[in-house]
Amino acid sequence: MVSHHHLPSQYDLPAPAPSAPPMTAPRAASVTSGRSHTRRHRHARTHHGGSVSSQASYAPQNEFPVFSQTGDVEILVKSRDGRREQKYVLHKLILSQCSGFFEAGTRDQWSGSGQQGGSTSLARIREDENSTVGGRSSRASSHERGGRSSLGMQQSKQRWTYTLDWEHANDGEAPMLVQSEASPSIFGGPAASQSRQPPPSNENFFRSMTNFSSLILDDRQHHNVTAEPGDEVLKDYDNLFRSMYNYPPVLESINIATAYTECKALLHLADMYDALEIVGSRVDHHLLRFGARLFKQIAKYPPSYLKLGYLARSKTIFTEALVHVVGQWPLGANQLRGQIDSNVMELIEDKVDELLEQQERVESKLWRLNLTTSRGDRVTPANDYLAWLGISLFRQWFAENTTPAPSSTTKETGSGMRGNGTTARSNSRSSTHIASQRTQPPPPPPPAAPPNPGKIYRLLGTPAPSSSSPPPAYLGHDELKRFLKLQPDLYTRDNLRRFERRVDEVRLLAREIVKPLMRNTLELDLGAFGTGGLGYLTCVRVDEGELPWD
Repeated sequence: MVSHHHLPSQYDLPAPAPSAPPMTAPRAASVTSGRSHTRRHRHARTHHGGSVSSQASYAPQNEFPVFSQTGDVEILVKSRDGRREQKYVLHKLILSQCSGFFEAGTRDQWSGSGQQGGSTSLARIREDENSTVGGRSSRASSHERGGRSSLGMQQSKQRWTYTLDWEHANDGEAPMLVQSEASPSIFGGPAASQSRQPPPSNENFFRSMTNFSSLILDDRQHHNVTAEPGDEVLKDYDNLFRSMYNYPPVLESINIATAYTECKALLHLADMYDALEIVGSRVDHHLLRFGARLFKQIAKYPPSYLKLGYLARSKTIFTEALVHVVGQWPLGANQLRGQIDSNVMELIEDKVDELLEQQERVESKLWRLNLTTSRGDRVTPANDYLAWLGISLFRQWFAENTTPAPSSTTKETGSGMRGNGTTARSNSRSSTHIASQRTQPPPPPPPAAPPNPGKIYRLLGTPAPSSSSPPPAYLGHDELKRFLKLQPDLYTRDNLRRFERRVDEVRLLAREIVKPLMRNTLELDLGAFGTGGLGYLTCVRVDEGELPWD
């Protein structure tokens, strides 16, 4: 058994005598080699103190939204009052691929920060490598040369800096990012000096803001009145950059009205930066998660969702809103003319013309509708008077409900032809009133309300009544009974039953004729809206090649 007083000889390192000469270099090397294995289990230390494991926890962030090690574009977004700010250090490659604005702004001819200074710094480093310091050779170790080389490459790498320009932003519009010199806080360059904006990257870049006047950010005030000034803008910019880096944007998921407002503002911002292709798919995915609630909301505000669906390139939202707009046309014309691209207006007008042509074909068949006798002959007053009366009554009902009522222009003329005595007495009593009416003519009567053919066609397309179903939507039992009583010699119970059966045949033929107009191309379930549905036709169909962005 070996005691601690009898260690191996390689551990016996007697201290040098006071008069002994200083230890030479070879001796120091041997001492170091002798003690090296006693320290192999100790933590490695850095030049700044602390272990490597502890230093790793303080490594600079290199993830969204700050890529300190690999990012080359610094973006500083501040609120209008300056109380809140968010800093991003992102990549030029990703930004230029997602946005035409950054693709144009980071071109060499439009960015003048950092490249020249980086070359000067790199040349200065190379000169230092060949110099001498304090009489010692300037040949640096491989570690020092590697550090200086990486430092030179880092300084020679081009940098871009963007800041949010609130000064030139109009009321109700989101402020734009402007490019400036690299900031010393991140990139070590000079302070920000001259701002610059890139030119349009294509002919459609920076559309006129009047085309999307409904996308004004002030709409948020109706939904979020407690937000601080500019907070929504910071959120919009954060969602924009999150979408570029394939992160889901933070949007409202419960209140669909608030979600619409947030998605609208985000699309507006993406349109300003030519990044609709990236952001649109995110907005489309988020809104479609509302399901049936979304389709009910589109039915309430079809022009607004038509513009939103067009910006988001959402086939489902755009087509759903387009069917409502065409069915109600020209009700939403004032909300769309001058506020949306011309190709969308052309598509709407084409679909309106197609629907009108289809209605004209159906209407022509309804006017020619007729019954036949048991022998197959067309019904006439001579061979089946009751059936002919039923057809005549149907045509009269159809005419009254699909054509505007004539204006009464003979009422005053007829009242003035009652007789000479009556007219003279009337003129003598109101001569003063007539004189005043000559100077101030009476206002014209209000125009009659235009008929709603969509509602009439839906009434014609209702299913046949049965014992368990409600009575017919038009020309019911009481109305037929009153009509037949106009000729007392025809009114009997047998004739009334025959008359109702023949009118039922007319309804059946009319239902088959209007069947093409009864198709519902909406995702919205019309069952909850009763017999009349929405009151307009929803049979418009948009094929794949007809979308305005295809």
